Amino acid sequence: MPPWLEHFAVAVCAISGVLAAAGRGVDLFGVLVLALVTAVGGGTIRDVCLGAEPVFWIQNPSVTVTALLTALATFVVARFWRMPLRALLVADAVGLAMFTIVGAEKSLQYQESGIIAVILGVITGVAGGIIRDVLCRELPLVFRQETFLYATAATIGSVAYVLLYRFAPSVPMPGLIGMIVILLLRLAAIVWKWRLPVFDSRT
Repeated sequence: MPPWLEHFAVAVCAISGVLAAAGRGVDLFGVLVLALVTAVGGGTIRDVCLGAEPVFWIQNPSVTVTALLTALATFVVARFWRMPLRALLVADAVGLAMFTIVGAEKSLQYQESGIIAVILGVITGVAGGIIRDVLCRELPLVFRQETFLYATAATIGSVAYVLLYRFAPSVPMPGLIGMIVILLLRLAAIVWKWRLPVFDSRT
């Protein structure tokens, strides 16, 4: 993935971390922490599982700088201007698509099996948001029905990428195809409110 795309994905995730702090009485330091864990949390868990040393944001400190500067700018701008929700959802969907495929791609580079690549791809895409919501003492967004196929879209796109990589090596740019699958599924789910069945026990 081109470096600028990785920085874009980190910036988008950092913005979502800042906005999650809205109305919670969190100071600037807390906002920066939430932004940073959202931006790098999933990739950190992936690298620890793979034994990749050092983890990606230590190996490339500019990623951390991007996350912190984006968080700081968002903290200032959000005090004067309300960000359009739809634009943020689209940008977040792009970040999800890129991070998921990057996670799956790195797992395959470490000679992991297809199922492990899918799992670590999804973790890369969604774990940062889970950590953010736990710190905010909320049910993680990815587990709520109103999120509309967040982790599901990441899973399907990751599976598509791994299958193309393993069994259709002649297909050009399987990573791009996987990203497009995730992006289209996520955006379609937002527009048409697709969701998985909700667990409802009779007892």
